[in-house]
Amino acid sequence: MFFSVAQARTRCLTETTSGMQRAGKAMAAFGGIVELFINIDVDDLEKGIAFYEKGLGLQLTRRLFDDTVAEMAGVSSVIYLIEAAGDRSPVTGKCIRRDYGRHWTPVHLDFVVEDLRASVARAAFAGGQQEGEIQSFNWGLLATMSDPFGHGFCLLQLTGKGYQPGE
Repeated sequence: MFFSVAQARTRCLTETTSGMQRAGKAMAAFGGIVELFINIDVDDLEKGIAFYEKGLGLQLTRRLFDDTVAEMAGVSSVIYLIEAAGDRSPVTGKCIRRDYGRHWTPVHLDFVVEDLRASVARAAFAGGQQEGEIQSFNWGLLATMSDPFGHGFCLLQLTGKGYQPGE
């Protein structure tokens, strides 16, 4: 049986979602994690919405908390863009400040795309920065990027079996 790309994506998402729902129910029964929200601080909410819509193809689904948070959909987890001034501490009682210049964190997002070069161009056109050359691995292609707020992310184009072990 053959499927179009859209049909295959829908079928995969449906199967993945139902599997995640079953896993979530099982974890909830034991008091475990049942959902994952991704929060990204931005110093300008409108600029953040524009970048994640135009640069990565996400969709604004709603605005929350007196228009200081934007809920973005289009990937397997909900992403919340949180407007937070750079001079505010992200942790109460700590003397640390947000920094919207390019920075490094051990946690970042990987967006799996169908056409890496087109996705890099789209993100760059929307204000993202490509950091280095596109790299090739046995599982596919990788582009390291940053958004206009200094957050690093990767764009991946999986080839063959992707991360699955070879036969």
